[in-house]
Amino acid sequence: MITAIREVRRAKGLTLEEVAERCVPPTTAQTIGRLEMGTRTVSVGWLNRIAAALGVDAADLVKLPERPEIPVAALLESSGAQAPTRTAVVVPPHAEPGMVAVSVVAGIGDYRAGDEIWCRMLAPEGFAGALNRDVLVPRPAGRFLFGRLIGREGDRLHLLPLGQGARQQVVADPPWIAEAIRLVRPL
Repeated sequence: MITAIREVRRAKGLTLEEVAERCVPPTTAQTIGRLEMGTRTVSVGWLNRIAAALGVDAADLVKLPERPEIPVAALLESSGAQAPTRTAVVVPPHAEPGMVAVSVVAGIGDYRAGDEIWCRMLAPEGFAGALNRDVLVPRPAGRFLFGRLIGREGDRLHLLPLGQGARQQVVADPPWIAEAIRLVRPL
């Protein structure tokens, strides 16, 4: 965990010894120094003790990893590219817990070779929210079906596989499905 203990301590004009004395129970300046430098792991307990000693919230002592922002240079409309009227940025996507990906090896349907399809896993109670969306469905023996979820009857899912002339497939009682939520496409 990356912390801002040193920055906050210095901003408050306190020494290592003063922070160590203010901790409940008191500790040593050496311990505070090790926690600041990252040579000792900062637990939640230590974070709370030091935050109280510094008179700040524990969240003020945690540095989140930098996420780059990309400035928006233009807005693409039907009439062409236009300059934005106000400053805007986009943040590159990052994976969330419970996600899986589908790598497209050969073009099929709307997808091209090289595409990555990021999918959010859903439990059976969430299947209805994925209607009319592309989904990945596990099948027996380690196989999968990827297609548009077009209906649900009880524990049976009706999918339309990608590609021309594909026939509807029915999958009974899958333990989970993964709804396509993001397409990452190299140009």
